[in-house]
Amino acid sequence: MQEPLERQEPLERRVMPATAAETTPDNPWPLQLLSQKLKTHIEKAPAAWVEGQIIELNKRANVSYLTIRDIDAEVSLSVTVWGSVLSQLAVPLERGARVVAQLKPDFWLKTGRLSMQGRDIRPVGLGDLLARIELLRQALAAEGLFHADRKKKLPLLPHRIGLITGRNSDAMKDVLRNAALRWPAVEFEVREVAVQGVNAVAAVMGALAELDADPRVDVIVIARGGGSLEDLLPFSHESLVRAVAAAHTPVVSAIGHEADRPLLDDVADLRASTPTDAAKRIVPDVSEELRRVDAARIQLNRRINNLLEREGDRLAQLRSRPVLANPESMLTSRHDDLVRLGGRALTAVRTQVGRHADRVAHLRAQVRALSPQKTLDRGYAVVQLADRRIVRTPAQAPAGTALKIRVAGGDFTAAATPSQPGKD
Repeated sequence: MQEPLERQEPLERRVMPATAAETTPDNPWPLQLLSQKLKTHIEKAPAAWVEGQIIELNKRANVSYLTIRDIDAEVSLSVTVWGSVLSQLAVPLERGARVVAQLKPDFWLKTGRLSMQGRDIRPVGLGDLLARIELLRQALAAEGLFHADRKKKLPLLPHRIGLITGRNSDAMKDVLRNAALRWPAVEFEVREVAVQGVNAVAAVMGALAELDADPRVDVIVIARGGGSLEDLLPFSHESLVRAVAAAHTPVVSAIGHEADRPLLDDVADLRASTPTDAAKRIVPDVSEELRRVDAARIQLNRRINNLLEREGDRLAQLRSRPVLANPESMLTSRHDDLVRLGGRALTAVRTQVGRHADRVAHLRAQVRALSPQKTLDRGYAVVQLADRRIVRTPAQAPAGTALKIRVAGGDFTAAATPSQPGKD
């Protein structure tokens, strides 16, 4: 155990620490001084406007005690409001009302209790909520979150559907029942969460992240039944809208009725007017698909039969042509052409041969007319020396020279004799 502090000097004799950090067990502050400093510090804090929902309301004479809870989180604050402030309201406050209030912290010196004083309080009407939603809608649209190009197409036949809805809600039953009626083999991955109140946004976002990370889920449906504007406010929350825009799995919004239009409808890849409509749009109708298959089969058979008939007619037309009806006619016509062309070729060859034969005969006659034998036949003779040189002048054959004389009938030898003068 700690030893009791020694008897300290009277307060008027001690030097009081200037700050809280300078206090010690031997030189503490009086409680009154700490309380005064806290009160001075807290009173310097300015008044602030906050928004929340009234969850408790107790009226006592000229003062009311409120408990205001944050819209999106489990955080609440006690507020004291004087009757003069509440008397200025046109409509009395009620539990569940959404308000904006100007709060100023107040510290009670005697009891050390911190409280919040409501200097002004104003209910948030439907018009104010709609104006806020519209401003947020315009801001998100300017970012392109609602553009049709970024929306993903739903699969033709999803194998597994993620469903985010209220616990044991009619919306969940509508989706499950109508989807099973249309396609009995459909499978669901259901997440039952809070769909209104302060926990709705976080709960829906958590379920969305879980289903989006599941590779078996092909499409996610966020469904809720109808309700007041305040009940559907979580589905216009900016955080939830951005989470849906960032999801990789196609998201279908099925919130409320046809007239309801939360921001979730604008950012979702598909907007269904009701949960029942969502079930009809995410899975095909098996009976209708079977009818389509039958119609397609009939149409396919009709087209095949038409094709066969058309090609059969074309084949019959081709077979009826002369060239196919009597194929040998093509050979006969070509044979006649071949005979005719052969005759023409033979005539041309014969003509050319005859013409060139006459020319050869003419040339042969010319050669024969110019040959030495013809000259000999006319009585001429060729005189040659022993070495077969032809004698062209008398000087080449002096007297006594042996000569060989060739005439038309043959040749014989002779000897040159002296020539007699005056004789040729």
